[in-house]
Amino acid sequence: MAKLAHAQWSSKMAFVLAAAGSAVGLGNIWRFSYLVGESGGAAFVLVYLACVALVGVPILISEWMIGRRGQKNPIDSMAELAEKSGKTKAWALVGFSGMLAGFLILSFYSVIGGWSLNYTLNAVTGVFSGQDADSISAIFTGMLASPGTLLLWHSAFMLLVIGIVARGVTKGLESAVRSMMPALVILMLILVGYGMTTGHFGETLAFMFSPDWGALDGGVVLAAMGQAFFTLSLGMGIMMAYGSYLGEDVKLLSTARTVIILDTVIALLAGLAIFPIVFANGLDAGEGPGLIFITLPNAFGNMTGGVILGLMFFLLLTFAALTSAISLLEPTVEMLEERTSLPRVTATIVSGIAVWLLGIAALLSFNAWSEFLIFGLNVFDLLDTFTAKILLPLTGLGAVVFVAWRLDRKSVETELELSATGLTVWNIVARVIAPIGVIAVFIAGFM
Repeated sequence: MAKLAHAQWSSKMAFVLAAAGSAVGLGNIWRFSYLVGESGGAAFVLVYLACVALVGVPILISEWMIGRRGQKNPIDSMAELAEKSGKTKAWALVGFSGMLAGFLILSFYSVIGGWSLNYTLNAVTGVFSGQDADSISAIFTGMLASPGTLLLWHSAFMLLVIGIVARGVTKGLESAVRSMMPALVILMLILVGYGMTTGHFGETLAFMFSPDWGALDGGVVLAAMGQAFFTLSLGMGIMMAYGSYLGEDVKLLSTARTVIILDTVIALLAGLAIFPIVFANGLDAGEGPGLIFITLPNAFGNMTGGVILGLMFFLLLTFAALTSAISLLEPTVEMLEERTSLPRVTATIVSGIAVWLLGIAALLSFNAWSEFLIFGLNVFDLLDTFTAKILLPLTGLGAVVFVAWRLDRKSVETELELSATGLTVWNIVARVIAPIGVIAVFIAGFM
């Protein structure tokens, strides 16, 4: 294995927390919850878990493997490994598409992170108290209609991200996840505990874990597969960058298992925290994206202790958004550090400002630029669609195909440390099942 040339995680636990922190974001708490609601509950959950195992695991391990063996940013790691394996350096495009995806995603992800910061303040100041559904909806639409409000909170969120990433791998990324991840889990458990007192926890358990197979159709399967891909931060250059800081003593398979268990448990806990509140207030579990920013504030504003519960929930959402956002910025910062003479702080500021500027275009999509369309989409939706439907699946597909079909066999066997039977299973999953799954998601995105 190549000699480690730059920063490393201080321990396996630090890496697990960082990887899990990247995976545990709005995708777990916001997207997972409303997809469960829209897709009929338990049938979606079970299909999602199967997709994580068959599609998520091989791609996650492939991206870590590329990063650890390349010991550089995603672009240069792909180029170097391709050259060593006697393949064309054009494989570097896989690393580039992942880095581009992470950069573009962060620009609009930061806007949503700003919403979460704003709602944290609204919760603690009692803005939601006593409001009816129409009033809560008006608060949300009013926020979207105000460029100044969105710019303020987008800027505040990006300042937090830049401040953390600028401090480096150990002092910045590690320190952040070491504090925020335990806090996130504690807040989640408190909210689940509250859910148990609502009288609707049993209804939630049935909704999430008693499958209604009649609700299962091709759309639900593809949604579950897409969520499995999205929630593990695959195809964004993140796991390649994080893998490049990974020491030789960390076993990829067992570490992937740990990260995926943490990610999945937190996603399920989010459902156990959210749905009892939804059911107790007679609200719609299939509300969609509005579940977090309209449905739940309505509930918090009309329940005993709603100010405290609302504050805890939006703090939880903000922590989750931050742990993912810092990972989205890292690949670009790593690339600038390695390819230019810029020190870490300057590279972070330059990257962060570029993301912030693109984020302004995204937030203006909700107001001043709402009529400015490209291919029929506003800037926010264009960024979301281009990354989710094109860059993420293509990057993930490229990574797993490269490792499974192009990376030299000895390197793969050394990294995986599997028996002959284990390697056979890996080859079937990585060479056939995972690529077919990603291709299905890719094609479905255009249907």
